[in-house]
Parts: sequence; structure tokens; C-alpha cells
Amino acid sequence: MQRFLIRFDMRVSRSLILVALTAASLAEVSADDWKSFQNGGVPIASDAGYAAEWSPESGIAWQQPLAGYGQSTPVVMGNRIFVTSVSGDLKERLHVQAFDLKTGTALWKFDTKNSSPVKSTNYVSKAAPSPVCDGNGVIALFEGGNVVALTSDGARRWERDLVADYGSIESRHGLSSSLEQTEELVFVWIERSEEPYVLALSKKTGKTVWKANGLGVTSWSSPRLVPVGETHHLVLSGIGRISGLDPSTGKKLWEFDGISGNSTPTPVPLGSGRFLIGATVGRGESGGGKAAESNGVIQISGSPADGFKLDYVWRAKSATSSFGSPIAHNGLAWFVNREGILYCLDAKTGDQKFAQRTASSVWATPLLIGDRLYLFGKNGTTTILNASAEFDVLAENSLWETEHPGDQSESSGEPVLYAAVASDSTLVLRRGDRLFAIRP
Repeated sequence: MQRFLIRFDMRVSRSLILVALTAASLAEVSADDWKSFQNGGVPIASDAGYAAEWSPESGIAWQQPLAGYGQSTPVVMGNRIFVTSVSGDLKERLHVQAFDLKTGTALWKFDTKNSSPVKSTNYVSKAAPSPVCDGNGVIALFEGGNVVALTSDGARRWERDLVADYGSIESRHGLSSSLEQTEELVFVWIERSEEPYVLALSKKTGKTVWKANGLGVTSWSSPRLVPVGETHHLVLSGIGRISGLDPSTGKKLWEFDGISGNSTPTPVPLGSGRFLIGATVGRGESGGGKAAESNGVIQISGSPADGFKLDYVWRAKSATSSFGSPIAHNGLAWFVNREGILYCLDAKTGDQKFAQRTASSVWATPLLIGDRLYLFGKNGTTTILNASAEFDVLAENSLWETEHPGDQSESSGEPVLYAAVASDSTLVLRRGDRLFAIRP
């Protein structure tokens, strides 16, 4: 199963983002900046100014081809979009590009060599890890082991070759773990087949601050900072195991194995030590049985003095996830599986409100913009619903024309929609080879 094909996983809460920025950079930051993968699961507060309808003929403000192909989520700071891609038969060229959010104008392109080139196929990730950005610029990770930090104008700040430092990276279908960040550190998770590890790098210099063991299981998820009391835990999720690290030292705080199928969705912070978790088992992603029991809300309890422990607040009865992570808003939680079945549950109790099939198979994580829920089908069809306990479809919009709307994948030669970001009344959709901007 090509779990690497989605823009996996997520990032820092809005409160942490504000803490993480210096006073000088705060002046440059918009409330809608999208600084990390899936904005840390934090919804955009208002849907005012965002489009609800578009088509290949209307509503697309601009579109731009990318230097190569990629599966990562773009990030946004101010009026600049940063996006990664790879090119070449061996993915030998790595690219970071910047575009103007309003006009789509290409601002700059940074290229570097892949430190561990490998044949480019439909079964190995292609620029899957999503970058992070802040007032100082952008930091990008590539699955070949390259980490590069650039200014907002594209100048090199520092670069790391993790293969040279810590050995070759081999993993099933490649890596897809996106970056996580605080004010001073960027977290890099290399869940390779042997001796996996997690790094905290200085965002200023790129030097390793600490190195800890990875999970030792299959994972295409991303590290996530989860608020616990007055601190945060760096949470890692992989098949059959979840672990929490102290983000300042890398010390393991707890480990939990009462779960299965959690290979791809990234934990979504809910506050007070709770997080939403998604999982699936094999290809039976349409719901039911033990697969659903691993979807739900988990609580971190305890203290540094007495130790921490985890347990489910509730487990789903039929809801399952797939490539994308679940999402929560106003007391409700939504899970969507690969087949496009959307489940709505009460976020406090797990009681199911509905389960309905949507227009397309879904690989990307949904977005919440105000009171709208956006589902991005891999065939370019976006379904917009009221973010309520009722299945209320507001619109279904196509981004490009397709002859086979229900059968699109990279291996079929059809285009694939991997991710979307929302900032400053602009919805930016990422296809493997192109960016599209949607505005009213």
C-alpha cells in the first residue's frame, strides 16, 4: 500500500507558534500564516473571504508548474509560499521554491544534490516531508537525508547531510515524516529500517542539540508537539506504538502500545494532554472491527515526578482513517478513510453522528476553515461541507478535468492532489507537479 503518497502528518499549535517567534519576527507574521504541516491541526478561524466554488474554468486565481515532483505540503509566511520537490531518474536534484501568494510569481528556486540518490518510482516517496518556516526563513528535509535552511529570499543559511553524519537511510517506501519546530529547535524524525533516530537541530546553526532513538516500527507519520500542562511532549506515532519525548532533551517520557494500524496519521492536539489519533488496518479501510478501536482520543496523564501514562478517553466503533489525519472542531471530530467515507463523531464521547461516502477517494488530511470542512479527493475534487453533526454538502469543485474520477493514482499516470493550505483568503492546492491558488 502506498501510504507514502499522502501529505502525512502535522505540527505546532497556534499558541506555541506565537511563543516560538521572536519579537522582531512577530511584526511580519499574519494570523493566517501556515508555518508547518497542516498548521499543527489548528483550524483557520474564519471562512470569510475564502472561496466555496470553483472549476477548471473559473475561480483559479493562478497556477504554477513546479521544478520537479513532490508530495509535501507547502508552508506560508507572510506573502510567500515555500514548497519542495525532486527531479531526475534517481531523484538526484532537490528543489525548494518560493512563490508570491497573491500573484503566483516565482520568486526564487534553490537546488541541491541528493546525498543518497535512488531510482524514482511510484512506490518510493518523492519530496514527501513537509518543511517548516518562521520569520527567519524556511527549513526543508528530503527523504535522502538532506536538511537545508534558507532565508526567505532563498539564500543558504546552513545545510546538513544526515547520511554522512549518521549512515545510510533505508526504509519501506521511503521517508515522509514532516518537520516539527519550536522557537530554537527543528525536530527531524528518521524512522529508517535499522537504528531509527530523532534529532533536535538548532534552527540558527543546524548543529545537533540532541539525538534519540526512533520507534523501530513502520511509520510515515510526523512528530507532533502536544501541550501537557505547562510544557509540551514530542509525540511519535508508528504501527503499534506511540512514544513521547521531552523536546528539550530527547528523554523518553512514556511509551504506549495499546494501538494498531497507526502507520500514517499524525496525532492532533486537543489541549490538556489529549490528542486525536487515526489508524487503519491493511486495506480494509471502510470501517469496523479492531481497526476502528485504534481511532479515538488518547489522554496523557501523570507528572514528571510520578511518571506519565496513556489511555484512551474513547475508542471509535466504526470510524477509521487512512493516509490523512483526523481533525476536530467545536466538539466534533471527523475521520476520513482512503475510500472517501467521512465519519463524524462527538469529540468528547466518541458517539457517531454519521458515516457518509463523499465524491472521491481521499488521501490528504481535511482542512477546517471557519465552519467549513474541506475534503480533498486525490482526483482533484474538493468537497466542502458544513462542519456540523449533519452531513451537509455545500459544494463539490473540480480542479482539473478527468475522464476517470474514481480511479486516479500516480501509478495510473493521472494527476494526484496531495495537500492544501489556507492563508489570507487564499486556498493553495498542491498537485505533484503544480500549485493552484483559489480565491473568490
